[in-house]
Amino acid sequence: MDRPRVGREGRTFPHLAITRKTVTALADRFPAVPPDLPEHPDYPRILGVFNDATGALRARDVCEALDHELLSKNIEGTRAKLKRLV
Repeated sequence: MDRPRVGREGRTFPHLAITRKTVTALADRFPAVPPDLPEHPDYPRILGVFNDATGALRARDVCEALDHELLSKNIEGTRAKLKRLV
């Protein structure tokens, strides 16, 4: 069992030990090699939009960042691509 962490003031932080254990367990679940992207030029661009983002994005925001016309069919298409990426 992990020991609780001790801060500068001498306080213990048992939640840090729990967090470390959780993150370590989750890291083991990720594949060593990222999966291949589907064959479409928008997928790398979508990932670039998310890499540059500083907050949450909606399908409409991604569609706008990709310079697609803001029509419902384009927004829904972008939403479908986002679902495939997830």
